[in-house]
Amino acid sequence: MESSGIRDFLESGAWRDRFEEEILLVATKLRPRVKALRGQWEAGDQFTLHAEVSGETCEVIFWPEGSDWAFESQCTCEIRSYCPHAAAILLAATRGRKLQELLEPQTTATPAEGSTTSHSAPGTRHSHEVGFHLRVTREPTESKVVKLLLQALKIPDPGEWVVARPEVIYGEHRTPLGGKPGLREHPLPDGSVLVRDTAAEMNAILQLQQLGLASLSSHPQYRFLLALERNSSPNNPITDNSIPSASALWFPDPAHGELSHYWPWLRTNGAANLESTGWTVAFDEEVGHEVIAIDPDAFKYVLENDGQGWFNLSVGFDVGGRELDLLPILAQLLDRGASEASHEVPAQGNFLHHLDNGRALKLPADRIQLILRQFSALLDPRRFKGSKLRLHPLDAATLSSNDPQNFDPPPELGQLIRSLSSPQLTNHQLTQSPAGLQAELRDYQKQGFQWLQFLTSNHLHGILADDMGLGKTLQTITHILAEKESGRSKGAPTLVVAPTSVVPNWFAEIKRFAPSLSVLILEGPKRKRYFRSIPHADVVLTSYALLQRDIPQLRKFSYHLAILDEAQYIKNPAAKVSQAACELDARHRLCLSGTPVENHLGELWSLMRFLMPGFLGGQEAFNQQFRKPIENEENMERQQALKDRVAPLILRRTKDQVAKELPPKTILVHPVELNTAQKDLYETVRATMDKRVRQAIAIQGLEGSRMLFLEALLKLRQICCEPKLLKFDHDSRATADNAGSAKLDYLAELLDTLVEEGRRILLFSQFTSMLDLIAAHLKQRQISYLMLTGESKNRGELVERFQSHEIPLFLISLKAGGTGLNLTAADTVIHYDPWWNPATEAQATDRAYRIGQKNPVFVHKLICQGTVEERIHQMQQKKSELADALLADAAKAAAPDEQTLAALLAPLGE
Repeated sequence: MESSGIRDFLESGAWRDRFEEEILLVATKLRPRVKALRGQWEAGDQFTLHAEVSGETCEVIFWPEGSDWAFESQCTCEIRSYCPHAAAILLAATRGRKLQELLEPQTTATPAEGSTTSHSAPGTRHSHEVGFHLRVTREPTESKVVKLLLQALKIPDPGEWVVARPEVIYGEHRTPLGGKPGLREHPLPDGSVLVRDTAAEMNAILQLQQLGLASLSSHPQYRFLLALERNSSPNNPITDNSIPSASALWFPDPAHGELSHYWPWLRTNGAANLESTGWTVAFDEEVGHEVIAIDPDAFKYVLENDGQGWFNLSVGFDVGGRELDLLPILAQLLDRGASEASHEVPAQGNFLHHLDNGRALKLPADRIQLILRQFSALLDPRRFKGSKLRLHPLDAATLSSNDPQNFDPPPELGQLIRSLSSPQLTNHQLTQSPAGLQAELRDYQKQGFQWLQFLTSNHLHGILADDMGLGKTLQTITHILAEKESGRSKGAPTLVVAPTSVVPNWFAEIKRFAPSLSVLILEGPKRKRYFRSIPHADVVLTSYALLQRDIPQLRKFSYHLAILDEAQYIKNPAAKVSQAACELDARHRLCLSGTPVENHLGELWSLMRFLMPGFLGGQEAFNQQFRKPIENEENMERQQALKDRVAPLILRRTKDQVAKELPPKTILVHPVELNTAQKDLYETVRATMDKRVRQAIAIQGLEGSRMLFLEALLKLRQICCEPKLLKFDHDSRATADNAGSAKLDYLAELLDTLVEEGRRILLFSQFTSMLDLIAAHLKQRQISYLMLTGESKNRGELVERFQSHEIPLFLISLKAGGTGLNLTAADTVIHYDPWWNPATEAQATDRAYRIGQKNPVFVHKLICQGTVEERIHQMQQKKSELADALLADAAKAAAPDEQTLAALLAPLGE
């Protein structure tokens, strides 16, 4: 036996952590009342302290646990464990030299291996190997307190209740576990004494508690009701003796799950857990709560056309002549996290589904988890029609093609199933390019056209998400023309909605590549007179700005195709333009967008709502099933499930994949250090705005302070560009005017070099006032330039002058020139200031880096070191990952939070 370890443990006072402070205070007063204190060593280095304290008998049992010691206490008081009496014993044992006396070997008592029969002499001490048995039975509810307990737990009282009776077994001797206070020496009828393994008994009690059972005498609600009855009947006190051996009866603790579900769970997983540790478990026949094992091989999968273009799915199975459906059961399992009674289901365990009659269905976890993964994306409660699940044809075809053994699909799904089974959808060469097309399509453009034909032939709708510059417009025009020439459009028009600046480009492209198509442009205040001509046009062009105004008229007509160019314009489902787009009446719908996901997956849901309402479920269900797990928890399994689900509906090719002839693009980041005056001004404004933003966040929260935060970012970015951009009062104006701009000086030197080399340059800035300052600088240096902003009226003329190599430098505001321009004459792009959204910045770059470019493209980014510009540039890299997360395997970067936003306002260089 090793006494030094337990001595160190007791003398260190580490045992105090197991007691509440109030308990220790009471124990201090009880310490002088500790009587007959003695210590006793047992086999296995177990040590016990025995004593009487204020009339209560108490034991504290210690045993080694790794390199430390663990202990438990048992007492005859109401608290029973870790009570003031146990703490008083420990205080007394560690006082002065008492501990050394208690730990002396001579206090050791060696248990006798005596006989366990009734012929044992009085005083004989027996020791046996310990075993445990749990019996679940029904018993009469004779006690008033028990009736109140069942009533409080909302359990019907038929005159009987189900309880568990755990027993501890020593040879021929059986005694209730916890039925007595659990003192180490238990007297037998013949006068001999049974030496109990209190450590093993305490471990068994802990096992039951972990399973969700509690001794009735310590059950929290039982003790509460018992106290109420005592107070209500002072002359007729109710005690634990109101129920014979109340502490020997065990009952489910409501904190561990719904009580009506507990006993079936115990029959399956709970009992298996106990038996794996050496327990024996028995259920009396009259207990009920039967568990019925279900064989997944007997499931019957049925797909039926609902007559409205969708399909109903049911997965049935038989239970005692009663037909049940699996899918609502799976939905319930998903809703509660696929766990039972708050316990994790083991890999080889079972899921339980509880029936109204108290019985439960046992479903093998491994097989059900496979089915759950197959159906998890579909089990939105709003999809259920009765017990059947309403499926889009694409879902029905995908399930059938992935699991042909179980599904016998209706004939009308045959073509779609065959298409999905093809190795690559884009390799379908079913349709030749239309005769009227005045263009030679590249191979990837032919595949894109065939993919669009695949969608319409199968009544599907999708997103053409090619990189900008790969010819989404040309592929779509080819598709429109093919639909007309084949007669599939049946004379109905195609409606194209695009940004205002891009509408003229659509008109020019149609006239260039498909001159046989008649085009109607809806624009200007007189457009209303042309509404009646919509049914007679092949293509109707309008803008997003006019869509939401004209939707009352536009929705009166039926369209063969409704096409949204730059479809990210409807990424906010609550916006009026998004709602207007969803009101259009079209047989086929198509989105064109190089960035279908710019910031978060909710944008994809908005686009899919326009294309196929209900395909991704409701917005709340989508957020719960996909957006939250993917964006907040980086759940790659959920991300892959979403990717697989939308894969047939999204076609994306990057320049690297399909345009090997495209010259390489080189990105160069130029760090610029602010001059001294700029640094002083930056820090002054930063400190002031940081204080104001922090105060606003504290008062209004992050959302309420957003405008002030954006104002702070704007001011700091303007200082980086040119302090003159700031709006100051009269006294501060001179400071800004005299500060100068290190970036503008750097740009001047860079332009001198580039112009001398003969480069053709696009220079972007978000601030038109900054372009004015740059223009004034260029005039002084006698460098020719063109400038395009939102106020420019002659976009086409400006583009033509630059494309004809007349002028080497084109100044463009980011919003005015971010889309709708083909500037392949340029070989150099300069971003004077970084933009928060990397997709928008990339779109601007792609004015030069696109099909038709014959020279290498160099992209220069001017970033002020240690400032908000550098931090925005760093965050751009993270934010762009979300845009590709659906279509690539990049990890999703964390969305900006308060800590990230505060970092943007950090001092220079931090």
